[in-house]
Amino acid sequence: MTSADPVRRGGREAQRRRTRKAIVDAAVRLSADGATPSIDEIAAAADVSRRTVYAYFPSLDHLLIDATAGALNEPPVEQALADPTIAGDPAARVDTLIRTLLTYSPQSLPLGRRLIRLTVDQPVSGTPEPSGPRRGPRRIEWLEQACEPLRDTLTEESYQRLISALTIVVGWEAQIALRDVRGLGPEAEEEAITWAARALVEAAIREHEADNPQDDDPTHPDGR
Repeated sequence: MTSADPVRRGGREAQRRRTRKAIVDAAVRLSADGATPSIDEIAAAADVSRRTVYAYFPSLDHLLIDATAGALNEPPVEQALADPTIAGDPAARVDTLIRTLLTYSPQSLPLGRRLIRLTVDQPVSGTPEPSGPRRGPRRIEWLEQACEPLRDTLTEESYQRLISALTIVVGWEAQIALRDVRGLGPEAEEEAITWAARALVEAAIREHEADNPQDDDPTHPDGR
C-alpha cells in the first residue's frame, strides 16, 4: 500500500457522496409538487445515467423514501449542530443530534422501517447490486459532524471506531429494537439512546487519555 492509497480512496468516497447527493436532491426537487418522478427524469435532473442511479438505489421506491427522509431531517439537524454553544463539546453535540432526530421520529420512523426492509431484502432478479453500502452516508456524515471536536484528538482508528459504534445506537434500528423488543415509550427510548451514545463518546475520550497521559500533564514537554 502506498501513502497515496488513502487519499485516492478518500477522493473516490467523496465523489460517490457527491453523486449520491445529486441524485437525491434531484428526486426531492422533482417530487416537490407532489408528482412521482421516474428514474429517467431523476437521472436527467441529476445529470447522470440511468445505470448510475441504479448503482446507488436498486428501486425507485428506495430512492424516493431516502429522499423524503433526508428532506425531513436534514434542515433541523444541520441547524441544531450549528449551535455555537455546543461547538467544542462532542457529547453535547451527539445528544443534540439524537434529540433532533427523535423529535422528527413520528414522521421519519415509518419511512425508516420501509427503507430498512428495502435494503435488507435481496435485490430483485436482474437489478444491479448497489456498489458500496446499501444505505446512504447521511447518518455517518451527521455523526462525524457531531464528533468533529474529537477529529484531531483521537487517532484515526479510534475516531472511526467511535463513529462505527455510534452508528449502532443512533438511528432507526436502535429505535425499532427499543420499541419492538423492549417496549419502551418515547421518553425512555430517548434516555436509553442518549445514555448509550454518551457512554461511547466518553469511553473513547477516557481511552485516549489513558494512552496519552502527557496530554493532560502541563509539566510534560508534550503537554497541552
